[in-house]
Amino acid sequence: MSLWLTHPLFLPSLIVGVTIVLWATSLLPEFITALLFFTAAMTAKIAPPEVIFGGFASSAFWLVFSGFVLGVAIRKTGLADRAARALSSKLTDSWLMMVASVVLLSYALAFVMPSNMGRIALLMPIVAAMAKRAGIADGSRAWFGLALAVGFGTFQLSATILPANVPNLVMSGAAEGSYGIHLNYVPYLLLHTPVLGILKGLILIGLICWLFPGSPKPPKEVAAQEPMGRDEKRLAWLLAVVLMMWVTESWHGVGPAWTGLAASIVVMLPRIGFISGEEFSAGVNMRTCIYVAGILGLAITVTQTGIGAAVGEALLQFMPLDADRPFTSFLALTGITTALNFIMTANGVPALYTTLAQSFSDATGFPLLSTIMIQVLGYSTPLLPYQASPIVVAMGLGKVPAKAGMVLCLALAVVTWLVLLPLNYLWFSVLGNV
Repeated sequence: MSLWLTHPLFLPSLIVGVTIVLWATSLLPEFITALLFFTAAMTAKIAPPEVIFGGFASSAFWLVFSGFVLGVAIRKTGLADRAARALSSKLTDSWLMMVASVVLLSYALAFVMPSNMGRIALLMPIVAAMAKRAGIADGSRAWFGLALAVGFGTFQLSATILPANVPNLVMSGAAEGSYGIHLNYVPYLLLHTPVLGILKGLILIGLICWLFPGSPKPPKEVAAQEPMGRDEKRLAWLLAVVLMMWVTESWHGVGPAWTGLAASIVVMLPRIGFISGEEFSAGVNMRTCIYVAGILGLAITVTQTGIGAAVGEALLQFMPLDADRPFTSFLALTGITTALNFIMTANGVPALYTTLAQSFSDATGFPLLSTIMIQVLGYSTPLLPYQASPIVVAMGLGKVPAKAGMVLCLALAVVTWLVLLPLNYLWFSVLGNV
């Protein structure tokens, strides 16, 4: 025991472990837990400041911030309500259709827009306005279901599209840097979409309809909408430019976060923009921004201090990896990814798992590329909301309580492990990957 207390990883592991427990149990508000992590980590000097506060330098943090700002402008100018009118006239006939349309829209947008956070920021005010028109009140279980449909549909389903998800890009970069393996768009899509995209999307729709029942009311017949006002037109053009920049990121190299931040500055400029300082203070949820920075900072700290590598090596020692039992090995590798999710969150898992993939491949007899691909089910299926920052952002924008997000996370994870994991193994086998 005394040897463990003097181990260089003891204090970092203790701070990280307590932070994770506080987030998982919601004993404290999430942003206070994040501030406690910053304070404890800096006081104990477990990592340099640029590591601990690395979340504030992350593009994900600034996408969250710009998403809040753009959301305020979209609602204020009336663009959100205009888009909601167009959607609600056809998509609110039943609760099933409404939930399915939100999940499908979240997934479809991932094919043209590379940023999870950007998609959530764009969709949330539109879905909120659509819910309002359908008689679904803020703070109701039905509204929580719609907000979670945006978050889960955006993060979990987009894992099947190579450039549409940060963990995917981390995995791709690690595979190329470590093994010279270049992942291709179409084979990746074919391998993951049938099970983790289509089937998982259908299960997500069913679980939301069951756990968060709602009764949308057909919108009242109203006169034809008035023509777009000057501010609506200006903001619509600005958003069109932002969307075009997001879609063409691979051409110009400017990240979605910095495009969104530039647009946010324009939105807030005096006499040119759309929102005032008071509206910024009321509409931008800094609590969620701090929470996201805490999550990202914790993931960076875990990697830099060596906690993640130590856990990965420990898991390798006792997990049942056996070339003669391929399904058991498939299950074990997915379990390793799920376990790493607890300490590194989804964005950090591929960086560690992929570097260990050669050892996993040697132990299981699976091809190296297949071993790398197996992790997608694990990191795209968080057991708790804090493990996936896009889900946290959607919950923050929709003011969804932690318990509601946790219930859906656990329910979807259970169904995924019981139903989708065996089907995923069969699909890998059909394609000759295991």
